[in-house]
Amino acid sequence: MTRSSFLFTTALTAAAVTLGPLAAAAEGELNLYSSRHYDTDERLYSDFTEATGITINRIEGKADELIARMEAEGANSPADILLTVDTSRLERAKEAGVLQSVNSDLLEARIPAYLQDSDNQWFGFSQRARIIFYDKTDVENPPQTYADLADPAYKGMVCHRSSTNVYSQTLLASVIEHAGAEAATAWAQGVVDNFARKPQGGDTDQLRGLVSGECDISISNTYYFARSIRRDVDGLPAEARENIGWVFPSQNAEGAHMNLSGGGVAVNAPNRDNAVAFLEYLASDQAQQYFSAGNDEYPAVPGVALSPSVAALGLFKPDDVDLSAVAKNVPEAQRIFNTVGWP
Repeated sequence: MTRSSFLFTTALTAAAVTLGPLAAAAEGELNLYSSRHYDTDERLYSDFTEATGITINRIEGKADELIARMEAEGANSPADILLTVDTSRLERAKEAGVLQSVNSDLLEARIPAYLQDSDNQWFGFSQRARIIFYDKTDVENPPQTYADLADPAYKGMVCHRSSTNVYSQTLLASVIEHAGAEAATAWAQGVVDNFARKPQGGDTDQLRGLVSGECDISISNTYYFARSIRRDVDGLPAEARENIGWVFPSQNAEGAHMNLSGGGVAVNAPNRDNAVAFLEYLASDQAQQYFSAGNDEYPAVPGVALSPSVAALGLFKPDDVDLSAVAKNVPEAQRIFNTVGWP
C-alpha cells in the first residue's frame, strides 16, 4: 500500500482526542494573521486558549495583503503566525522572507513530509481534493483523469474557475510537475476548447452550474460539496444534489490533486514559543478532527477520523507530489493560461 492510499484508507478509524503536552504551555498571547475565512475555526482558537491559557489576537485579511503587511512591518511586525490556504501562498510567504524555520519533533512526526516545506518554514494542516463533478442525467461516461477533461468528447460541457484563482493555478502547476510544460499547455488548450461558459464564480458556482444545466462537468474542491451534504447550501438543494456524481481523478496514476491549508511561524515572531505550540496544536488529534467536522476538510495527519459528510465521498488515492515543487510552477502555469486564452 502506498503512503498516499494509506492516508485516506485509514482515515475512518477512531483517533484519540488529546492535546498532549500542550496543556503545560505557558500563558501569554499569540498574534495570528489569518486568511482563513471560516467561522468554524473559532472552535480551534477557543480550544487552544482553553488548553494553554494563551490568548489569540487575530488580524484577518486576504493572503497577499497579509504577506505584504508583514513585509512592510519588517522587524516590528507583531505577527507570530501566518495561516492561509493554498501551497502557492505559503510558498509566496516563504519567498517574501516573512517566515522562519521551525524544528519540532512533533510536527515532523505527525505531518507527512510532502505536506511540509523542505526548510520547515510552513506545514500543512488540512486538505481538500480537487475533483471532477458531473451531471449523472447527462453524462454517461464521465472523465476519469484530469487529462480526460481536454478530450474533444466533452466539448461544450466543462465549467471551471478563472485562471487568476489559486486553485486553478496549482492544478495546472501540478500538471506541469507531472507531465512537463508542453503537455500542460496542450491540456490547458483542450480544457479551454471544452468550456461550456466563460470561467466565472467560485467552486460552489461550478456545482450550481450542474444544477442549472449550464454545465455537465465541473471541477471543485471536495469540501464545497461535502458542506452541502452536512447543511443546506443555496443553489444546491438535496433533490438536485442527488443528480450530481463525482470522480476522484487519476486513481491509476498520480492520484487526486490536493489543495492545502497551512501555516508557519513569522520571521520576527515576538511570541515564538507560543507560535510553535499553536502549530503543534493544529497537528493534534483534536484539531485535526475538527478541520474535518467543522469545515469538511481532510486532515493532514494520517489516521485521523473523518466527519460523516467527508467520509460520504468515499476512499481515494491522493496525489502525494511534493507541494513545494508544485508551488514553484505557478508562474509557468500563469504563462500557459495566458498563452491558451484561459480567462
